Amino acid sequence: MEAKNPIEVKNLKKDFGNIVAVDGISFEVRQGEIYGLLGPNGAGKTTTLRMVAGILEPTNGDVLIYGKSPFEDPITVKNKIGYVPEEINLFESLTPREFFEFVASIRRVSMDKAITRIANLLRAFEIEQYFDTPIATLSLGTKQKISIISALIHDPPILILDEPLSNLDVKSAKIMKELLTYHISNGGAILFSTHIMEIAEKMCTRVGIIHKGKLVAEGTVSELRQMFERGGETLEEVFLKVTEQDASVEEAIKALKEAFE
Repeated sequence: MEAKNPIEVKNLKKDFGNIVAVDGISFEVRQGEIYGLLGPNGAGKTTTLRMVAGILEPTNGDVLIYGKSPFEDPITVKNKIGYVPEEINLFESLTPREFFEFVASIRRVSMDKAITRIANLLRAFEIEQYFDTPIATLSLGTKQKISIISALIHDPPILILDEPLSNLDVKSAKIMKELLTYHISNGGAILFSTHIMEIAEKMCTRVGIIHKGKLVAEGTVSELRQMFERGGETLEEVFLKVTEQDASVEEAIKALKEAFE
């Protein structure tokens, strides 16, 4: 019997030698919600997402995808996930057509279904003209779109996205945001990280803020404002306070002003 929540993370920890990258965090992602994992650079966001996706094995703790471990039942679990990493990692000697055919084959998607879905996604992201062009010659933004499309070919119920809007132009970012909204409206679940507070504030059902490997705050944007007595402030202000960066930001602004007096 499947668990109630698509993603459950329990006391997750990851050490790299003497460095503790993720330090006992727990959260869940529910059906029909976008959960944003926010944090400064080096906070442990990417490491967490890679563990949830089953790419990196934790030192301790559990990840459950519909009640199954991605490390004990990797094939079943990974078929339920579409993962877009922060660093684009494609077979650049291939064309998008060849790459998508390869992804469809390992995802065991029928070619007829894959062709239809790929054609629609290519049209949505306006990259049909590059279908038979070697990936190595394409722009970073086009490669990002190829990475996103490859994660959607098998129509997974869970999307795990690490900075998915990076490298996208304004129009493509808008299309991507519409895609995410459509995905959760159909009962899917999304876990994603972003540095763009305005996007998290507008799109996320709930957010978790990670700092120095620990989950230091969690809730809706409204709940976080109440929790940290920032009722009239933006998520950015809450984030800076929770991650202990607000004072240093004020000092930096003061130094900038003094530099040009």
